[in-house]
Amino acid sequence: MEIKQYQAAMEAVLFSAGEPVPLSRLAEALELDEESAGKLAEDLRQEINTRTGGIRMVKMEDRYQLCTKTEYASYVRRALDIRRNTPLSQAAMEVLAIIAYNQPVTKAFVEQVRGVDCGAVLQGLVSKSLVEEKGRLELPGRPLLYGTTPDFLRCFGITGLQELPPLPQQEENGMEETTLDDVIEENESRSGE
Repeated sequence: MEIKQYQAAMEAVLFSAGEPVPLSRLAEALELDEESAGKLAEDLRQEINTRTGGIRMVKMEDRYQLCTKTEYASYVRRALDIRRNTPLSQAAMEVLAIIAYNQPVTKAFVEQVRGVDCGAVLQGLVSKSLVEEKGRLELPGRPLLYGTTPDFLRCFGITGLQELPPLPQQEENGMEETTLDDVIEENESRSGE
């Protein structure tokens, strides 16, 4: 098979999947090694994103997906009768930022950083598929750990968490940020008192 045929097959797989497809699965489907499949995927992504049309190809860490271009979102909403999603509240954005920069984190960690209860906000982010459970912490009560999802990357137009902008306090003040280990240590010292 020649390069254009591989790219056409890859485009067909991505279109049919309707969700992010890991590079390893694309390589397996095309019977290629991951390095070759990665080069083909990047070439295809560049080709799709530069041509005139309503589709773009996005990369989210090691996954690829075909999506509509944002400038055509209103037409898609009308055609599919999709109600406009309500924007995230300030509280939701704060919780999402805490999780994105410190993941995986517990609800207690998020609440300690924000200083208020975050249960409802966290559940709202889970229902919007921006945050998901990533396991449990090995502490009494085994609290859930939360992290961001591929939908988070797609919604914010980034390929990976390394593209998040640096936090202002880290840049300007060189301040030390609170980590999950700090929260665990503080909770253990409180329970020992």
